Amino acid sequence: MTAPIKGKATSLDIAHLAGVSQPTVSRALRGSPMVNEETRKRIQAIAEQLNYKVDKNASNLRRQHSGTIALLFFEDPTPDDSQINPFFLSMLGSITRACALQSYDLLISFQQLSTNWQADYEDSNKADGLILLGYGDYLQAQSRLEQLVQQGTHFVRWGAVLPGQPGVSIGCDNYQGGRDITVHLLEQGRRQIAFLGDASNHYPEFFERYRGYEAALQGIGQAAQPSLQVDAITSEQSGYEAAMELLQRKVGFDAIFAASDLIAIGALKALHEQGLRVPADVAVVGFDDIPLASFVNPGLSTVQQDTKLAGTILVESLLKLINGEPVESRTIPVKLALRGSSRAA
Repeated sequence: MTAPIKGKATSLDIAHLAGVSQPTVSRALRGSPMVNEETRKRIQAIAEQLNYKVDKNASNLRRQHSGTIALLFFEDPTPDDSQINPFFLSMLGSITRACALQSYDLLISFQQLSTNWQADYEDSNKADGLILLGYGDYLQAQSRLEQLVQQGTHFVRWGAVLPGQPGVSIGCDNYQGGRDITVHLLEQGRRQIAFLGDASNHYPEFFERYRGYEAALQGIGQAAQPSLQVDAITSEQSGYEAAMELLQRKVGFDAIFAASDLIAIGALKALHEQGLRVPADVAVVGFDDIPLASFVNPGLSTVQQDTKLAGTILVESLLKLINGEPVESRTIPVKLALRGSSRAA
């Protein structure tokens, strides 16, 4: 028997006794398939013992669709005050258009990684679902993504598509992109190719790009050299510092594969300051094809991600989740955008 409750029982009382969240109680009592059978029965039994009655008017109000999707940006180190990766800004237009075509409003929110960004947008009726762009260190963010799954929150995120990850992810083929751009450098006669970017499970997109880089080198019987890999996050400053560290190591290199365009742009500055010519002395390539990539001098060779298609798929996938339709994670093909930073004119 449960302990008696003073006054009228609430869903919060049931949640406390059942050891679950209040949204889980709400979903269980309305028969949502998002709650497993064992949990649902336990919640229903406690509700009966407490003589809890669902307020149908309030329940119906909560179940109304808001007609809104929330787009959550996460903070990135930038030289300006935006704190938003310009790659994600390039995706914003396609997400906005895709929402408009589906008669949905778009709520844009800037979330700092230090805040409780997994707040329940759905149960507060702010939005029917979430699109997540960026998350910092994946291993730190993973528990929060798992919490969204446990809450039954409808969400999709842009990121690496990996087995066993929580929720639905839409991402580009980072491995193939990393392999293709490295093969391009090898075809230009480059053999000592450095990689600037974190190559670990903390940043799975970068790690997949590194694995593609390794595979391309292995294709010519060459192993990746640890001395030619320098950790960097997605910012010009980090790319600059990584390139300077590479130069200080006094290891020979004739090309740099930067894990993002921002890292590559920072590396270009470092090479220029040291009097090295691009591409004559060192070829440089990036990944993303942000608008700035074609305006730096020389123009940056890079891997192009289809942001227009990405935005459309993110919205369509989220709406399927909201409507209770099956959705799987999906990988989008990439293509090379070759410019003057990696090949002679």
